[in-house]
Parts: sequence; C-alpha cells; structure tokens
Amino acid sequence: MIDIVQKGFGLVGRNISYSFSKAYFTKKFSNENFEGCSYVNFDIQEIDTFSDIITNTPNLKGLNVTIPYKETVIPFLNKLSKKAALTGAVNTIRVTKKGKLKGYNTDYYGFKKSLKPLLLSHHKKALILGTGGASKGVAYALDELNIPYTFVSREAKENAISYDRINATTFDNYQIIINTTPVGTSPNIEAYPNIPYDYFTNNHIAFDLIYNPEETQFLKKAKQKGAQITNGLDMLIFQAEKAWKIWNK
Repeated sequence: MIDIVQKGFGLVGRNISYSFSKAYFTKKFSNENFEGCSYVNFDIQEIDTFSDIITNTPNLKGLNVTIPYKETVIPFLNKLSKKAALTGAVNTIRVTKKGKLKGYNTDYYGFKKSLKPLLLSHHKKALILGTGGASKGVAYALDELNIPYTFVSREAKENAISYDRINATTFDNYQIIINTTPVGTSPNIEAYPNIPYDYFTNNHIAFDLIYNPEETQFLKKAKQKGAQITNGLDMLIFQAEKAWKIWNK
C-alpha cells in the first residue's frame, strides 16, 4: 500500500540534518493521529532554489524556515503578516488555498513565552548577540516585554556595538544576555561567542537559542559564574505549535 500525502510540511534551511522540526512534527503526526501528513527537510545551499520546492512539492501546506534564510526568503513570498513585516524575518510560511505564500514570524512568540517566566525585577535590559534573522524575533519579543536591548555584531554599526566593546560595565547594565548566533551548534560544540564570561553573575540570565547541544559552551561558562541559563528547546516547541495553528487556519 502506498501512503498518499494529503498535507505536506517541511523545513527550509542549510545543513539541517540535525533539525528539531522534522523529528518534532513526525512524532506529533504519529502521536496525535494526523494521517496523511508528512514533514520533509529541504536542505538547500542557495535561496534561489526555494521556488523549486514550491513547484515540485505536491500538497504543500506549510514550511518552517531556519538559518540562513529567514530574511532572504521574503522576496519569494506573496504576503507577510504584520509581525513578520515589523520584524523583517520569516520562520513560518503558510500556503493558502489559492496557492499564495504568506510569511509569519513565530520566533518572537516562542522566545517571549520562554523568557517571561524567568524574569525578575532586576532584569532590566538585554544584550542580543548577533544581528541575523533569529535576532529580529527576539528583539520584537523584548519590545513587547518593554525590555530595552542592544545588538552586538562582529563590527560596530549603526544599531549594534562590536564584541570588543563588551566589558564589566556592559554586564552591570545588561542583565539578560541572549545568543542568537549559530556559534556553538553541533558539531562545533567547543565554539562560543567571544565575550568576557567572568562578568556573569547570579543576577544574569544567559539564553542560548541553540538547543543542540543541550548545554552549549556559552551556557556552561555563564553557569559557572552563577547565571541562570536556558537553551532554545522550549522556544522551538512554542514556535512550532504556533506554526501548526497557522498552517491549519
């Protein structure tokens, strides 16, 4: 007997064999008896081949988008949700009944829902390591939580300071440090963002969007200094469930 896929979903990214999404949704389809649903990794080296995915995948209903295409996928879409337009990054795409592609950002939702329970009164400001697509959703969530933030980039630019500007005073002023870069992701698990970890204290939250490994070097080094740490797994689960609701509108 040949299984006929009635609803196709997938993840668009580069080098995504480690993908959380494929395992998560495949298990969800099985456990919750969503028959006729499948989830595929679309591992592409260039965003230019995105159109081929749409053309050659029958019954496609929705896609997740990950590094490095959260921003570059936007020109391929017909429409953006208000939040995706405001963040300038897309991590969820819905294929409408008319075959149009609408982009959404559920990263902000997942991050906000993960961070909120950790916040105490002294957590006033946030430092966002990285300026890529993932950082946009984080910034939007911080805006909604009324937490001022500063981006950190390899080179200083109009809206970001450079890594070499981070010092003890920075850590006094920013109590939430968020890694939105892929530095430290498996298999490069010995890597970590170049910041002075000695200035972490038990007044700090270290949040790493990476979930594989479960405890990155960034988190280990922060924990050694007493910081509260969390990885990106809960964020991914929250954003995945939000994506599922969007696909099934």
